[in-house]
Amino acid sequence: MSSRALSQPRSLKLTSAGFLLLWCIAAAFPILWITVMSVKSPVDAFDGNALNVIFGPATLAAGQGISVLDIILWMFSLWGAFILTARVAPRMVTSYAPPKALWLGWMIAIAVLFIGAIVWFFSIFPGLSDNLSPWLGPLGRDGIGFTTEHYKTVWVERGFFNNFQNSLIVTVGVVTISLSVGTLAGYGLARSGSTLAFWILIIALIFRALPHSVLVAGYLPVFISSAEWLAPILGENAPTLYGKPWAVIAVLVAINQPFTIWMLRSFFQNIPADLDEAARVDGCSHFQAFRRVIMPVMWPGVITTGLFSFLLGYNDFLVTSLLLDAQNQTMVPAIAGMFNRETTTTDQVVAVAAAVSITAPLFILVMVFQRQIVSGLTAGAVKG
Repeated sequence: MSSRALSQPRSLKLTSAGFLLLWCIAAAFPILWITVMSVKSPVDAFDGNALNVIFGPATLAAGQGISVLDIILWMFSLWGAFILTARVAPRMVTSYAPPKALWLGWMIAIAVLFIGAIVWFFSIFPGLSDNLSPWLGPLGRDGIGFTTEHYKTVWVERGFFNNFQNSLIVTVGVVTISLSVGTLAGYGLARSGSTLAFWILIIALIFRALPHSVLVAGYLPVFISSAEWLAPILGENAPTLYGKPWAVIAVLVAINQPFTIWMLRSFFQNIPADLDEAARVDGCSHFQAFRRVIMPVMWPGVITTGLFSFLLGYNDFLVTSLLLDAQNQTMVPAIAGMFNRETTTTDQVVAVAAAVSITAPLFILVMVFQRQIVSGLTAGAVKG
């Protein structure tokens, strides 16, 4: 068949491009707009004139602003961050991390990138801009209102870092347990053709369809009475799981595990069973064949599934707000509490800064694992 017959008409291309552009604008505008609001004074952030929100005259009049030089350095910083996370970091992890501990290498790389970004934008970046601005004349003068005081307020004074730690504990726990159980269960179900495996998958799908509130209500009495149940084992110091991150991890794993099993099973089914048989012929046991032969091929699928598990734990509101107390609250319900509790415009901008802050780890994860995510999502799309 000729390429001309497969080509789309111009009208269809323009229509598709128009809808795609409209979707990109609708999806990106809220994030970009609250980002702009978070670096302005309350007067500018809630100004009815959009130009005042963008340029921030009141923020600039207070002596807080950025210049054209700052914008140029900011763009180069973003480009450098993209190169580091998308190309340099994966290459260094695969080169220096032990093959059996790639996950540890990825965790160290993400932590270094996150800490490096904070040091750059809050320490090195301002000093570099101040040293270069006298040499550039008008290009080095502040022209747009810009302030980071709201981020300092929410992270330092409001203790938002504690909420970040709680979110990290919950997400790491959910991802670790979900992938550990999901890979073994998905591999077993993919290689089994029995009727029992089919009904296990159907039951898992039904369990996944249940409302989250039903699962929370079912687990709630168990967590409240956990101290009494654990007393024969741990004695009088037995803890109450209610209000602790471990309770949230247990519920979110129960919610996420059916999806993880289904998704990983589909990835395992796309791997030929001949690899298992060849490993068995070479003397491997079933588990050795799974660990040494199948899992290295499965990494794109595992990373893709792990990203979805991460998003579930990271963005959850219902389970965390119902099972965690104020001291152990994660970021998403903490931000919702800020918007409901604060009444002044200054407090509202601080809450907006907190909402913008939680998007940074998501961008870092997507940039670091973009190749694995794309290869994982497209695995099995073409056969033959």
